[in-house]
Amino acid sequence: MNLPYRPGVGVMLLDPANRVFVGQRLDSVVEAWQMPQGGIDDGEDPYAAALRELEEETGISPPLTRLLAETPGWLTYDLPPELMGRIWGGRYRGQRQKWFALRFLGTDADVNIATAHPEFRAWQWVEPQRLPELIVPFKRALYADLVRHFAPVLGLSARAGP
Repeated sequence: MNLPYRPGVGVMLLDPANRVFVGQRLDSVVEAWQMPQGGIDDGEDPYAAALRELEEETGISPPLTRLLAETPGWLTYDLPPELMGRIWGGRYRGQRQKWFALRFLGTDADVNIATAHPEFRAWQWVEPQRLPELIVPFKRALYADLVRHFAPVLGLSARAGP
């Protein structure tokens, strides 16, 4: 199957202790946690899409964030065979994502996952090194790359991660 990648964005939201926001998806039976992410609308700027997705999934408004870093290029992941053809109407093989590291300027009281179209059933702050072990297996390499890429803003060695 020679399908294209779906264009998307992701947000590594950091609290003052450099822990990362992760949510547990409502639509998954797997015990996995992920960072906010989503698709880019036609003609939408990737950073604007990231801020929109963050607010849609967490209730956190853009003024409660500050941009720290972004990936210089696009990162990809492929869906496993059992999901290909079932997700996104079977039109994509996976996602091509631009990621942004944002500092959270608010408090836990500003997080509201009970949004108009909720995606998460629970959320928590985690140490960034734990991200690859918490995500679904097919996104582990992507999350390890993100920890390495954002190591300078996380206060980690560039070799951090699994």
